[in-house]
Amino acid sequence: MSIMDLVKADAMLPERYKAYSDQEMEEKIHAIKKELGTKLFIPGHHYQKNEVIQFADATGDSLQLAQICAANEQAEHIVFCGVHFMAETADILTTASQKVYLPDMRAGCSMADMADIFQTERAWMDLQERFGDTIIPLTYVNSTAAIKAFVGRHGGATVTSSNAAEIVKWAFTQKKRILFLPDQHLGRNTAYGLGVPLDHMAVWNPITDVLEYDGKDDDCQVILWKGHCSVHENFTVANIQNLRKSEPDRKIIVHPECSHEVVMLSDDAGSTKYIIDQIEAAAPGTKWAIGTEMNLVNRLIENHPEQDIISLNPLMCPCLTMNRIDLPHLLWCLESIVEGAEQNIIKVDDATSAEAIAALDRMLQRP
Repeated sequence: MSIMDLVKADAMLPERYKAYSDQEMEEKIHAIKKELGTKLFIPGHHYQKNEVIQFADATGDSLQLAQICAANEQAEHIVFCGVHFMAETADILTTASQKVYLPDMRAGCSMADMADIFQTERAWMDLQERFGDTIIPLTYVNSTAAIKAFVGRHGGATVTSSNAAEIVKWAFTQKKRILFLPDQHLGRNTAYGLGVPLDHMAVWNPITDVLEYDGKDDDCQVILWKGHCSVHENFTVANIQNLRKSEPDRKIIVHPECSHEVVMLSDDAGSTKYIIDQIEAAAPGTKWAIGTEMNLVNRLIENHPEQDIISLNPLMCPCLTMNRIDLPHLLWCLESIVEGAEQNIIKVDDATSAEAIAALDRMLQRP
């Protein structure tokens, strides 16, 4: 989406929504939910702020929510409170008669945007010339529909932070090497956990079209796309070192989108669901420092007063693109549905959907 598109998208929100109080908007949203009943379904990602998540019919991570949407055949209107690639996945997995909406089209994902299809096609040509037909592509579900389709077209699969290790294992039974898109940190942490040495991993720089690698080509097992999550990269080694000095008894748990150095210095690492499960299962009074998105950390603090929970980075802010979904945009989206003048519909074309489904299916077929 261009800068002008973003400006236009912001200007589209009618002024009256900016004048409503929170209470007025909440009352209107409750009324619309009651009016539409089962025709409306609102999935809300874990990283959404509370003002939005209070209206979610289901909460979860991106793929989990898309699968819940696919199973809900009653819903005619799916208003996805997340970011663009999540709504794309929901559209891919739901029926043609269902409509998927994103309340604010500016709600993108910087990580997903770090791998566009033109860069990826160009990189694939260069890597095929260098390594031959020895590479299978994998993509984190935090990627665009076009990248999922690319991976599906070339025999690869999607991965989540929960199942990345199993999918990487499978990929190595298919080809000698993997290309891991678009998050280098999840790829590196996963491959290292499976025994791949760091010096057997290369990094593809899509800006310079250069493979950053000092080793022998024959030793290269993993090619990591030079992308990252702008939120999780803000957790640093210094954060951990400072905490170890001040509170050595506080347990540190982080998401695998954090850098390899941060993951290695932490006590534990895992997906969003894994982090939530660990907090819920812990004994009262357990002290935690969590390295993931701030809205989720704050919600865990609110929901688990029996635990002592802080953010690993005391200066961390919530995911800015996730936070574009707010009460005014949610209400505007819902009222446009009721008025028959729907806005911000997310639609993936049939050809892209078919290839993306192939990548998703290869993942879901794994044990």
